[in-house]
Amino acid sequence: MAFEPPQRLVRTLSETYGESVAGEWLGQLPGIAQEAVERRELTVERVVAPGGGSSLVVLVRRPDGAPAALKVVPPFAAPEAERAALTHWKGWGSVELISGSDGALLLERLHTETSLRSLPEAKSLLEAAGTVRKLWVEPVADHGFETVAERTAGQAETLLAAADPQVVPLVTAALDAREELLGAGPAELMLLHGAFRQGKVLSGDRTPWLAVGPVPLVGERAYDLATLVRDRVEDLVAAASGASATRRRVNKLADSLDIDGERLRGWTLFRAVESGVRALEAGRRQDAELLLEFAGWM
Repeated sequence: MAFEPPQRLVRTLSETYGESVAGEWLGQLPGIAQEAVERRELTVERVVAPGGGSSLVVLVRRPDGAPAALKVVPPFAAPEAERAALTHWKGWGSVELISGSDGALLLERLHTETSLRSLPEAKSLLEAAGTVRKLWVEPVADHGFETVAERTAGQAETLLAAADPQVVPLVTAALDAREELLGAGPAELMLLHGAFRQGKVLSGDRTPWLAVGPVPLVGERAYDLATLVRDRVEDLVAAASGASATRRRVNKLADSLDIDGERLRGWTLFRAVESGVRALEAGRRQDAELLLEFAGWM
């Protein structure tokens, strides 16, 4: 079978890591995937499309016929960190890791076509909150995960170099928010998903909803909720009450998960501006405009 990478994967890897780095790995991907399949004696069903933006996901059968999913991750996307987080969670709130080595993770099969985005908004947020709560556990002492401060330091440097003068006020506000959040005293040190949103929670058989695709790090829980706050941003921006609805969402999530609302607002601002500027520089102007308008409400 030809392991053709979906266009979403090609676009996202190129945007995030650069075309030359991403292109080299994507050119080798069919051979890497074939070797991973053969080593595990798997039977391939199909490549998941449109799939995710950081890996190739292939639906497979194990030698005993049991269904599974093989996730092939480029080395520059830190597959070992994902493997370590999934190992630590042991399937509690997350997809279960069957085995993981050589940049390929063999995972429990979930229903890839059904995420929390298929539910009405109120129900999806309730289920999302219940799922992410399970993931927030203390890391082991020698965890080796990146911290929130470390991950956002590089993002802050990129924001400082933003060329579009129209985004300067928002960039300044985002950087000020980050500095205040990190300088406000000792923060929590919890294991975080790192990219949590409705689309990252899929339907399962073992339990109704399980998180997938972590980009794990350690830090405070408010950081982990920031992308969930802006979920369905296109609907929020299109609504006349979008700004007030967003504020209610911040307050509701903060109250339900016992998180400081102002810290959640600050991280939501920073992460929305960072994503918006990155989209702008990648030429995804419509996405950028949505994200930056949303950030302005913070």
